[in-house]
Amino acid sequence: MGLKENVLEALEAFLPRNALLVDEEVSVRKAGGLHTEEAVKAKVIVRPETTEEVSKILSICNQASQPLVVHGGLTGLVYGTRSSSDQLVLSLERMNEVEEIDPVGRTITCQSGVILQTIQEKAESENMIFPLDLGARGSCSIGGNISTNAGGNRVIRYGMTRESVLGIEAVTSDGTVLSSMNRMIKNNAGYDLKQLFIGTEGTLGIVTRCVLRLREAPISQNTALVGIKDFALIIKFLKHIDSGLGGNMSAFEVMWKEFYEMVTNFLDESSLPLEKDVPYYVLVESMGSDQTKDEDHFEFLLNKALEDSIIINAVLAKSEKERLALWSLRDDVEKQAQYGPTVMFDVSLPINTMENYVSQVQDNLQQHWKEFHHIVWGHVADGNLHLVVGVGDLEPNTIKKIENSVYEPLKLIGGSISAEHGIGLEKKPYLHLCRSTEEINYMKALKNTFDPKGILNPGLIF
Repeated sequence: MGLKENVLEALEAFLPRNALLVDEEVSVRKAGGLHTEEAVKAKVIVRPETTEEVSKILSICNQASQPLVVHGGLTGLVYGTRSSSDQLVLSLERMNEVEEIDPVGRTITCQSGVILQTIQEKAESENMIFPLDLGARGSCSIGGNISTNAGGNRVIRYGMTRESVLGIEAVTSDGTVLSSMNRMIKNNAGYDLKQLFIGTEGTLGIVTRCVLRLREAPISQNTALVGIKDFALIIKFLKHIDSGLGGNMSAFEVMWKEFYEMVTNFLDESSLPLEKDVPYYVLVESMGSDQTKDEDHFEFLLNKALEDSIIINAVLAKSEKERLALWSLRDDVEKQAQYGPTVMFDVSLPINTMENYVSQVQDNLQQHWKEFHHIVWGHVADGNLHLVVGVGDLEPNTIKKIENSVYEPLKLIGGSISAEHGIGLEKKPYLHLCRSTEEINYMKALKNTFDPKGILNPGLIF
């Protein structure tokens, strides 16, 4: 099977040669994400530079009922960029222009293929920040961040990607351009159509341009790693530090003991920020307006937590180098490779259910395997946990048992199978655990309205 008849010919008629990759130019490329080593199965990759080109491409594909898969930075974790030989890949890699920075209105306007780190650096050059931040910052694209409503490290203070998107230009399946490049924080005129393209994984339309909200850069930044002996004290420490910082807390990342061991077992004992025999580790960060005063207050809060036996120990970063070193531990998820084949999960649940949930998953896994790796960490203050499970193989039946062990307990506690990575192809069999039949039916109705021929990222979500 291959492209529908005359589609490639129609694309070649208006696109420059470097906008089309065929044959070996495609087969040498990787699919990205968790399936990094898997080659792209599609036979053609089309690489537009403008919204107008995207519009023409989709119009051609729609007329021919040609299915296509959208590629951004290829850092997704739910197999959303996997393609087949009868599909076309539309890559946004050449739509990588930052069009404008408005330091007064505090916005940045760009195409959707711009890398997140580029946006961060452009904002910093104007003494502002774009607060979205995640480990894949150097390769993920803002279009992908928008399409999955990415979360990351600073959600507790700045919200998900949705909170930082003011305007969007998107192209629907028939080539219609919906341009709502709003620059205002407040705009209550009718339906906010941009929300239809945030978090919907490219199934309703392709985001081509966006207006993003910037924030003034903080003058102070303080980061500490603390050790805590039980989960009840994590909650107590969260209340203590968040209230004490008066709204300035920007991150609260929790690492279970097994995660800390995973990312530090290549380090000498003398170079460890904290010893390894602590049940939980919390990376906490604040952003404020006076480095000296804020650091003193941050340290006071840590000392008070030590005096009250809320935390066991703590190390406070005293330089940017030390701050980055602490964050590098939290971001070093790739260390899971040492455990062989693993499955990664991204779930959301009420904070007060987390301890029992993790124990339940552990019990479920023990029913199937005597030996396994179960690594847990996450943005706990946001109600988001990440889990890595490794049992020695990734046979389909093995994966199903692992997924059931992780996902089934979420139904009873009102959790979600996806906190910030989306559904993609990987999680759709479990969507019913956290969405009602009525919700799913309305999602399908939206899909049928915006993409009646089902050509956009077919098979995702449903």
